[in-house]
Amino acid sequence: MKSTDPHHVRVAARPGEPVVLKIDGHDVASGVEAYRIAQMAGDDPEVTLYVQPGWKGIEFDGIAEVMAEPSDLRHVVVDFIRSIDWRKLDEAVLGRDDLDGKPGELTRATLAQLREWAISA
Repeated sequence: MKSTDPHHVRVAARPGEPVVLKIDGHDVASGVEAYRIAQMAGDDPEVTLYVQPGWKGIEFDGIAEVMAEPSDLRHVVVDFIRSIDWRKLDEAVLGRDDLDGKPGELTRATLAQLREWAISA
């Protein structure tokens, strides 16, 4: 199996019924807290699984790129905020060309700067 080979994913979600989530025929629903399916036009869909902490229920025979992470991602946000040097943030925000003098401009500029840094990280 090549790493570019797709895996068969089956998701069935109906109101009032348990979610069916299988990868290559293996039921993984019991260990998955959430999932996301994304697809860009012309590309294969990508499925991200947010698994329960410590869950070891997925096995692949072969090479595969697997993206599985816990559904509670607050630690990622906290780590990102902790990594920011307030002096650099202050300098970057005050040096922006989108400051407009309207109320809340510094808050808007700070949020915009943090978004830009998060995207480029």
